[in-house]
Amino acid sequence: MKKLTAFIVKNSFLSLIFIMGITNLSQAQNQVIPLWKVIPQEIKAPDYTEKEDIKDGKVQSTSQVSIPTLSVFLPKGIKQNQTAVVIFPGGGYTHLAIDKEGTKVAEWFNAQGIVAFVLKYRLPNNLIMTNKTVGPLQDAQEAIRVIRLNAAVWNIDPNKIGVMGFSAGGHLASTLSTHYDDRVYETSSKISARPDFSLLIYPVISMENDITHKGSQISLLGENASQQDIDLFSNEKKVTAQTPPAFLIHATDDGAVLPENSINYYLALKKNGVTAELHLYEKGGHGFGLGVNDTSKFWTKACEEWLKSNGYKN
Repeated sequence: MKKLTAFIVKNSFLSLIFIMGITNLSQAQNQVIPLWKVIPQEIKAPDYTEKEDIKDGKVQSTSQVSIPTLSVFLPKGIKQNQTAVVIFPGGGYTHLAIDKEGTKVAEWFNAQGIVAFVLKYRLPNNLIMTNKTVGPLQDAQEAIRVIRLNAAVWNIDPNKIGVMGFSAGGHLASTLSTHYDDRVYETSSKISARPDFSLLIYPVISMENDITHKGSQISLLGENASQQDIDLFSNEKKVTAQTPPAFLIHATDDGAVLPENSINYYLALKKNGVTAELHLYEKGGHGFGLGVNDTSKFWTKACEEWLKSNGYKN
């Protein structure tokens, strides 16, 4: 497999929580923390600033992200050995649907007694990173390492840290699930970036031209992607027996991201003996978030049952 570009990062934020002096859970509630002290492969671009779409005083989406952060959402009450999920909002790798596929989802997890983190990851852009194909993956790997190292701060079981991705965020979640060992930045940490499970909601999985979401492909790989890069980031081709178990949701009538993305990933997991569950709904289209219409509105209950049956929810 093609080696992904590495970069030396001497100062990560793996011990960020302790550096900030957070000593109890109430202080950590709904904190927004920076992911890096030194952002890997960064290009300084003073005119490249984040743009937020705000409605009724709440950020709905954001674009031109150059400084990644983790937002912490803790459920009420203190319990030991909790499950945690890192949420990757979608947006075609051009923006992040930070409310519908981030904050609202984190609040839903909290209602299930699960710790949630929303990762505001860098969107691939040649103006701010030397290799845009790995920028989002760098952030995803570091997020898992930060959370796993500081699991005790949030009473998280370090072996129960999953990821959830929507649309292009599903591509990032499946990329992390299949490229967690790729050395995309240099770190002295021995902590694994492998998620323990993945929840993939109408995900982009493949970069293959016949089934990919073309906007996501162009944003990540460029206008004229090489077949080598297409193969590398077509995650259905990278599944192994060590790939984390997955729960997948797709609507048959999704015209933006074809359901073959989820189907092919599911079949690859099955072939490699990895636990997987796939729900294909008759109707729902694309971008339905927690479920707003037709049969797709029932997926959250199915997800809750999957988490329970796999020991991630009491």
